[in-house]
Amino acid sequence: MHATRPLGDTGMDITPLGLGTWVISGAGWQYSWGATDDADSIAAITHAVRSGINWLDTAPAYGLGHAEELVGRAMAELSEVDRPYLFTKTGLIWEPGDDRTGSPRRIMRPDTVRAELEASLRRLRVDHIDLYQVHWPDTGELFVYQGEAEVSANATPLAEYWQVMAELKKEGKVRAIGLSNHDAAQLDIAESIAHVDAIQPPFSAVNRTAATDIAWARAHGTGVIVYSPLQSGLLTGAFHSDRVLAPDDWRSGSPDFTTDLPANLALVDALRPIAARYDVSVAEVALAWATAWPGVTGAIVGARTPTQIDGWIGARELTLTAADLDEIATAITITITITITGAGTGPARP
Repeated sequence: MHATRPLGDTGMDITPLGLGTWVISGAGWQYSWGATDDADSIAAITHAVRSGINWLDTAPAYGLGHAEELVGRAMAELSEVDRPYLFTKTGLIWEPGDDRTGSPRRIMRPDTVRAELEASLRRLRVDHIDLYQVHWPDTGELFVYQGEAEVSANATPLAEYWQVMAELKKEGKVRAIGLSNHDAAQLDIAESIAHVDAIQPPFSAVNRTAATDIAWARAHGTGVIVYSPLQSGLLTGAFHSDRVLAPDDWRSGSPDFTTDLPANLALVDALRPIAARYDVSVAEVALAWATAWPGVTGAIVGARTPTQIDGWIGARELTLTAADLDEIATAITITITITITGAGTGPARP
């Protein structure tokens, strides 16, 4: 049995690493990672669970429901006792008439929240969701990843949609409720209405801006699941400056993989000596760093195949020393040979 951590006060104890399903959602939508093989995806899910991972993170927006469908199919291959906790989200939808190859809208109307939940239950083939999360704050407008979004006059206020989430919990349709991509001020508003069981911010050695939100969660007995701990693959150690991303891979237009790539790869190179000392992968060092942060319960890691999971799952057994953390902080903040990493913003050390 591998070590687990309590997810806030939900009563769920989760492994420090969980499997994310965005990367297996397939092609044909704007934030796709490119084409995937469904058989490989299902094999990755079952391999993760049989390797000791006890939770999966998904969302109806991933592949317009395809990721959830794959999770549901994978669950059918597992015995009841082996099935992991299932975490999904609500709030990114395509309205009637929208171009489904374009961006979804950030909408949290009570009717859409309930409709999305019922659709997720059908795709996942379950009668309740273990953790139901608001994907993004409602703006009523088209979703913009890694960019500012306008807020329309018809956006649903946070207090209204969080009340709906609390009602779903009372009804037993969901076990716990959480907020993803909400800042500390928004968390305060939600907490005044119903306890925030968990938050899900982006967090990695490159992107450390959520440190304030993580501190908020720690002070309020709220679980923290971080996403993109490998910065969308940058911190795996496998990415290099000459790699060309496919046009249907959303990362091809991201600053992390274009203008900021030299700084990010310099940070990766600084992690390699630490990985060599422990005989682990660079990805495992990056994941151990993220899960060492006070308040972080677990980190979501994506994989398309069982082999990819084997490349990072060892991070659950890796404990970085104070000296290791100091070394990484130095790599984040100062000159490495002739290159200043300047990798991201936020505190450099837990």
